[in-house]
Amino acid sequence: MTQFFNKSTEKAKRRRLRSDSPTAENTIWTSLRRKNIAGYKFRRQYSVGPYVIDFYCPALKLAVEIDGDSHFIGNAVEDDKRRQAFIEAFGIRFLRFTNQDVYDNLEGVLESIIRVALNKSKPTSNEEKSPPS
Repeated sequence: MTQFFNKSTEKAKRRRLRSDSPTAENTIWTSLRRKNIAGYKFRRQYSVGPYVIDFYCPALKLAVEIDGDSHFIGNAVEDDKRRQAFIEAFGIRFLRFTNQDVYDNLEGVLESIIRVALNKSKPTSNEEKSPPS
């Protein structure tokens, strides 16, 4: 079976992205790390196929992208759509925020992530709810 997640061939790229992270990504990472979002563990610079997600929670299959100015010029919008479609094909949900969202409304960004985490952790109507132990 082909490995699509966090391939070793992408390790140097992920490491470089972590060391060159923009301020907005560093700011949000402070809140996502150490299971600070509803007890869920997020990974930083996680690869899916040839693409790298800013933040990813495997348990929730949730990607969080913080888009800087470069995501809105030239072909970047189309490239992001193609990249997102590839990653969503694995059942991964995306939340996108801009750098400015993080700077101007960090609490709102975190609340959005928490809301998705709490909703995804609840059983759907088709799932059986386990009794408390």
